[in-house]
Amino acid sequence: MAALASLVERSEVLRIARQALREHEPHLVGGSVRDLLMERPLVDFDIVVPERSEAAARELASASGGHVFPLSERFGAWRVLARDRSWQADLTPVREGAIEADLALRDFTINAMAFPLLGDEELLDPHGGRADIEARVLRALGERSYRDDPLRSLRLARLACELEFSAEPETKRLAAKYAGQILGVAAERVFYELRRLIVTEDVMTGLALMDEIRLVEVLLPELETQKGVEQNPYHHLDVWGHTLAVLESLLQLERDPEPVFGDAAQAVTHELERPLGDDLTRGQALRLGALLHDIGKPATRRVSEEGRILFWGHDQLGAEMSKAICQRLRTSVELAEFLSGLVRHHLRLGFLVHERPLSRRDVYRYLRSCEPVELEVTVLSVADRLATLGERTREAAVQAHLTLARQLAAEALSWRANPQQAPIRGDELIRELGLEPGPRIGELLELLREAAFAGEASSREEAIELARQAL
Repeated sequence: MAALASLVERSEVLRIARQALREHEPHLVGGSVRDLLMERPLVDFDIVVPERSEAAARELASASGGHVFPLSERFGAWRVLARDRSWQADLTPVREGAIEADLALRDFTINAMAFPLLGDEELLDPHGGRADIEARVLRALGERSYRDDPLRSLRLARLACELEFSAEPETKRLAAKYAGQILGVAAERVFYELRRLIVTEDVMTGLALMDEIRLVEVLLPELETQKGVEQNPYHHLDVWGHTLAVLESLLQLERDPEPVFGDAAQAVTHELERPLGDDLTRGQALRLGALLHDIGKPATRRVSEEGRILFWGHDQLGAEMSKAICQRLRTSVELAEFLSGLVRHHLRLGFLVHERPLSRRDVYRYLRSCEPVELEVTVLSVADRLATLGERTREAAVQAHLTLARQLAAEALSWRANPQQAPIRGDELIRELGLEPGPRIGELLELLREAAFAGEASSREEAIELARQAL
């Protein structure tokens, strides 16, 4: 690892902070020091000062041209946000009167270091954080760490996959011991950590650690109930194992979509990179959809008189359950509706495989029913199909599904780029046919929109005639 002083000097923000805060004895602390030592991109700066954190924050904002606002009245925390939002700095007063005491209150050794921004003092590392960075180990500062803030159990899992570190055994034991207390933490804080875990490249490691330290059981009991739920011979895993396999398949599609989506692969990737809400792209939110798509199965499992294992209605029940989870985690409405739509419609494409070749009306009804997740649910169906490898799975059936998914993904992209409109407006329809405004007009316009998509009513005159026949 490079010398910390030289790394600090490379950062324009820290150079400004050294000059602006020269009257405040500032220390860079926590994850900021860790990321500097690891030479990771640094956009979040944590700075402690002996006192007068508001004054320090205002001086840094003035020197950098950023915005300043309070974060926590209780802890005296202030945030400076760059004008272009490229970085942020949180300034807080040192706790318990000394920097060493402040560091002892932090979560893991790798986050319990400090570096004075002024003078020639060296790194303060009373708990061996630098050695643990070199060993790539996450080590809690003791039982008090979890008692003080049970959210640190989830942060352990998030950091493990974000940094590609392993958690040492005692740290995992304590995390599991205090996992249940995370239910007393604000839902917004919980979802912040969960969201950051979900978007990492090594999300599977994070989920495995969450499971090991009981956080799946505590935070997402709907997933816990999937364990041991056997499926039909088309599946080779129980519902929980299948859920993880679907997410793994989705990650592979993210890395290399071309084998499935062909010429549309780049456009699919571009669409999934569009922002959705809660600081998630549509593709990142799709990962959550993969986790939740079968949460309705345990409650709907039935065995028929012939011995067939059935999960009738698990898509509809799962859609409602996903909304409840989002409400519990205080997500945005946009994300809740997105996930609910994915879960509700994830079976549709599979049913259509048996209806091939599809008519234009079949395609329209698929897109219209799944809107606004018509593309994402198509991608999810592929991940779901590729993760279903039971003894009755046939390669020809898998290829048929992928072929149809490729077709419908291209249709979905076209649908979004140029949404189909009815050839006539509602007010024109009312005037031409002498109708009264009401729900029937909407029904007629939908009929005409479908007909236009199918190429059966492309002109105004054809639309009027078709509407007249429908009446």
